[in-house]
Amino acid sequence: MNTHDPSAATWRKSSYSGANGGNCIEVAAMWRKSSYSGDNGGDCIEVAPGIPGVVPVRDSKDPHGPALTFPDEAWTAFVAGVKLGDFPALD
Repeated sequence: MNTHDPSAATWRKSSYSGANGGNCIEVAAMWRKSSYSGDNGGDCIEVAPGIPGVVPVRDSKDPHGPALTFPDEAWTAFVAGVKLGDFPALD
């Protein structure tokens, strides 16, 4: 069984929860930095795996900013292309 530290999660209240503070559900995303991101603090992305059907991606420098979501199949194809060198580095 996998264990996760929920303190590292980004929590948000479900849009179906009422405004009165009761009957609320919060959902979380466990973000991790890409292994292809450097240690220099720039050019980093984070992904939140484990959400059925999609892979959320965000800029690690703007963790409260927007996140893009990609279908599982598209993300898998993109990562395979990166590993094969299909996307040359920009100078």
